Amino acid sequence: MTSDRLADAVCRCASDKKALEIVEIDLRGVVGYTDWFVICSGNTERQTKAIHDGIHEGLKHEHALLPRRVEGVARASWILMDYLDVVVHIFTPATREYYRLEQLWGEAPARAFAGDAAQRGGGPPLPVLGE
Repeated sequence: MTSDRLADAVCRCASDKKALEIVEIDLRGVVGYTDWFVICSGNTERQTKAIHDGIHEGLKHEHALLPRRVEGVARASWILMDYLDVVVHIFTPATREYYRLEQLWGEAPARAFAGDAAQRGGGPPLPVLGE
């Protein structure tokens, strides 16, 4: 599975659990350790755990993929899932605002995930954030 398709699969799984503000940041050519960051939010720690569980189970059952490493599930204000080519960040709103990863990686192309109708090559381009 390509990193593009993996990022899309993560976004779809997060969307299925009602994740908020799902953003894909394209880090190819910016860093060497991953191709994509997927950043999203859940309203509460309980929802961030549900989003984590949805991504974990979805990728496990649909694509036979498990994350290499997971951090933050116990506290659940920031859960990190490392799928090597895609690193997933699931935040509560306050924690996301505090760390502001989208601004930290502002030089990298980023776009909001808009669901299946606007997938890469499958519809109109997704809006680029910050333009």
